[in-house]
Amino acid sequence: MEAAAALTVPTMAGFSSSSPNSSFPGNSGIFLHRCVHLRKNNMRVKSSATFSIRAAASGGDNAVTLLDYGAGNVRSLRNAIRRLGFDIKDVQTPDDILKANRLIFPGVGAFAAAMNFLNEKGMAEALCDYINNDRPFLGICLGLQLLFESSEENGPVKGLGLIPGVVGRFDSSEGLRVPHIGWNSLQIEKDAGILNDVASRHVYFVHSYRAMPSDNNEEWVTATCNYGDNFIASVRRGNVNAVQFHPEKSGDVGLSILRRFLHPESSISKKPAEGKASKLAKRVIACLDVRANDKGDLVVTKGDQYDVREQTEENEVRNLGKPVELAGQYYEDGADEISFLNITGFRDFPLGDLPMLQVLRFASENVFVPLTVGGGIRDFTDANGRHYTSLEVASEYFRSGADKISIGSDAVYAAEEYLQTGVKSGRSSLEQISRVYGNQAVVVSIDPRRVYIDTPNDVPFKSVNVTNPGPNGEAYAWYQCTVNGGREGRPIGAYELAKAVQELGAGEILLNCIDCDGQGKGFDIDLVKLISDAVSIPVIASSGAGSPEHFSEVFKKTNASAALAAGIFHRKEVPVLSVKEHLLKEGIEVRM
Repeated sequence: MEAAAALTVPTMAGFSSSSPNSSFPGNSGIFLHRCVHLRKNNMRVKSSATFSIRAAASGGDNAVTLLDYGAGNVRSLRNAIRRLGFDIKDVQTPDDILKANRLIFPGVGAFAAAMNFLNEKGMAEALCDYINNDRPFLGICLGLQLLFESSEENGPVKGLGLIPGVVGRFDSSEGLRVPHIGWNSLQIEKDAGILNDVASRHVYFVHSYRAMPSDNNEEWVTATCNYGDNFIASVRRGNVNAVQFHPEKSGDVGLSILRRFLHPESSISKKPAEGKASKLAKRVIACLDVRANDKGDLVVTKGDQYDVREQTEENEVRNLGKPVELAGQYYEDGADEISFLNITGFRDFPLGDLPMLQVLRFASENVFVPLTVGGGIRDFTDANGRHYTSLEVASEYFRSGADKISIGSDAVYAAEEYLQTGVKSGRSSLEQISRVYGNQAVVVSIDPRRVYIDTPNDVPFKSVNVTNPGPNGEAYAWYQCTVNGGREGRPIGAYELAKAVQELGAGEILLNCIDCDGQGKGFDIDLVKLISDAVSIPVIASSGAGSPEHFSEVFKKTNASAALAAGIFHRKEVPVLSVKEHLLKEGIEVRM
């Protein structure tokens, strides 16, 4: 990051930063006017200007043609392609597909929406012709699923029909957590070409639907993955490749896969180290609370029971580093995901929160694992009376580099309304965003506070027999949900909230605990067990980590899929690698 004047290029709410012709929801045509001054050692919020980031497309032999239909985060893939030395040409017409030297189709979101886009733009026929002519092709995630005959997602919906088979949903009836989110292993079935350097390493999956291998499609299948059953993880025929996982989010292993596709005849000078991946790994997530300090600089901070100010006479915001720099460091250290929580003063006007968008844009240039962002993602009306939907807000975050968005207070209000009426209104941010992007892109952050009671009959909410009795010897407690950064309690328990948001479309739960926050005494095992046993979506344990042993404890005693920490990483008390090495010694599968 160079010391310089502010960048000044216009950006449009919605998808304009990468997909000017997208017809997807959220392309509102509203231009934003704000700026940040980017200095070598900080990000400082200043006065108005306009900007966005979009590299110019170029043609020629060194260009990759990208079929980006306008849903989800494609910025990381663009960054990975450029990092490997290629320019990018975006598909604007069916003829762009037919003329491509090499084509990548990174599908994200719903099957039906993608097929509607391809059919309406006349691109489905061109794509089939391109693939049938054995041209270099790489489909990613939904880009693999669309090659099949049909999908059961909101269907049946007809696909491109190039590979025999139907895409179906994972079966969660036997306790399988859906979506399938995280780092899993591959079983290579035969010469996979682009997978030759995977070397028993984990790759990153995030999906609720999958295609199954059969006698009719076995000539295509090059790798499978086990999650409940063996599903298709990779296909290949000639120059045509597609993968269910996300190489652009799979670290150095994923970059080697992209390099194999882009440079099929070249030798890999630095191959990923041999791994021992055998199943879905438990995830270790680094969290960065980002806000503007009193000088206007964006800093990473950390709360003590949600208080981020130093207990000094100056009472200044606790400064633990710079967000982009720390995100890059945690990626190099082996963090499986990076989570940004936007707690700046701009949260009341999220579309104008350009500093946080810039953090995502810069971080995604060098961080090739999933990025989650939370804070201020909701419907709102600006000072001019212009109403923005949460979908428009989320769209800007996705296009700036976020893979998942985290919703807090707004999800609480939506759950309360749903439990009161029994009706899904479809208006909540949770429902709107999951409907367009899929529930795997939506995390609900729960901020509960422990309330001790004498008996379970004292409250109408689910309670637990606590491991450690309350201050007056109380044997039970319920977990009251809060909003507005823990400042306001609500008449709903964490258990009730978790069950409700799963019904409303959440794909994952980030489970905090105000009582444990910043204490370093371990996760609230009673709470994590309560929630992870109650829902069939993945649960991330958060708040209280102070040692590697706290991570192994929460994974052994609960059904948590991931564990998140902040302060111990920021203060360099416990490195990410030390946590993973400890988990490995305890017999817990992790990505190394």
